[in-house]
Amino acid sequence: MISFEKVLYTSHTYTTGGREGAGRSLDGRLDLKLSPPGAPGNGTNPEQLLAVGWSACFLGSLRHACNARKIGFPADAAVDAQIDLVHGEQGFFLQARLAVSLPEIAPDIAQQLIDAAHQNCPYSKATRSNIDVSLTLA
Repeated sequence: MISFEKVLYTSHTYTTGGREGAGRSLDGRLDLKLSPPGAPGNGTNPEQLLAVGWSACFLGSLRHACNARKIGFPADAAVDAQIDLVHGEQGFFLQARLAVSLPEIAPDIAQQLIDAAHQNCPYSKATRSNIDVSLTLA
């Protein structure tokens, strides 16, 4: 078990109906319809939610890596995240590809920042050694 000193934030959601249901946060800031991947109609799916959450968190970790090195964080930095839901012999699993864009930063420095962000990002930590992750400089 990991010890910690202070909880910074707790997300509290309530979901019903699985992939064909709905989810909402108790603070009212999130309220969405869910649908299976590729299904017609409205709604998002858990893989899209993971991609957006991980991308946002990774960008925060990139900003932190830039600040620690006194490098200006590009205003148009971006992460193009792809989360695959895969079915294999062992059942369902996920794999991820994050393509990171850090305009105006030299490729060697950008790669160092990406590596540092991947070590620090809570989503990266949560998935480390659990799913295949490909990180590239876009």
